[in-house]
Amino acid sequence: MVATFILSSETWTYTTFSHFDFSQFAQSLIGQRRLIKATYYVGAVRTDGTAKTQQMFNHQRQLFAHLRKHRYTYSLGYLLKDRKGVFHEKGVDVNIAVDLLVASYEHLCERIYLVSSDTDLIPAITKAQEKGITVIYVAFSHHVSKALVAACKETQTLTKETLVPFLQPQEQAA
Repeated sequence: MVATFILSSETWTYTTFSHFDFSQFAQSLIGQRRLIKATYYVGAVRTDGTAKTQQMFNHQRQLFAHLRKHRYTYSLGYLLKDRKGVFHEKGVDVNIAVDLLVASYEHLCERIYLVSSDTDLIPAITKAQEKGITVIYVAFSHHVSKALVAACKETQTLTKETLVPFLQPQEQAA
């Protein structure tokens, strides 16, 4: 069996990524299946001259390097700053939905593991499953979407304890 793995940025912070073994994490979820593709979806950070956006940009570049090391691809939406200075991802859910549909219509895999709690994806999930794809919702125990549990054929729930083995020891500064 073959599987595609979709990871949404809503579940991660930039401070957790640099010591996380994404490769082993994905493999633990798919078991003995062959991984076709693992994709991380995130809003692209653009600098606006402020220290905050520069720091966010630098962290995101580090994230991309870390993902490439683990043979992940990434798909970019964009970040929109509201009037209060808070950033919101836009277009990320659309990118995930398009990839779900392309995978199902082009028969690219048999299973898709979705690590996202975005219920906007339910129409794409429904269509992918109508086309014969098994969509597995990978939920975090502190935020399980009942709607996604109902929409997906399977659910795997992660706890803090199940994620600890994928945290790599931090390198000591020389």
